[in-house]
Amino acid sequence: MAITLKVNGEARELDIEPDMPLLWVLRDELGLTGTKFGCGVAACGACTVHVNGQAVRTCTLPASAAVGQEITTIEALSDEEKNLTALQQAWIDHQVPQCGYCQSGMLMAASALLSENPNPTDADIDDAMTNVCRCGTYPRIRAAIRSVAVG
Repeated sequence: MAITLKVNGEARELDIEPDMPLLWVLRDELGLTGTKFGCGVAACGACTVHVNGQAVRTCTLPASAAVGQEITTIEALSDEEKNLTALQQAWIDHQVPQCGYCQSGMLMAASALLSENPNPTDADIDDAMTNVCRCGTYPRIRAAIRSVAVG
């Protein structure tokens, strides 16, 4: 079935099954491998992207549910010149990544949080950041987010 998805500002026509998870469309059909597969049941958050600015886990989201939506992946988080965002720089400054596997999903979740709430409390961060980091860098994640918070 032919569907059109708007990914990173570009309309992409695809001939796929409508129930194919968006994660597999991004990775296998479009070659956007920054979005990771973790659990396959929307529990870990490694597959998080933005759909209309909201953090969404893509491993269980059918591609057909994303038709007409604005999908943004980690590849488009930085600007056109590939300059890091303040959040990405904070991730480096606070040495957030260890193994790094969860980081694209973490950054997408944190970015969506800051877009909605530019000055989150620690409780706000804890509520929004439900992604799993098996290395346990949660204190660094919180510090990185707080360092770019406005206020």
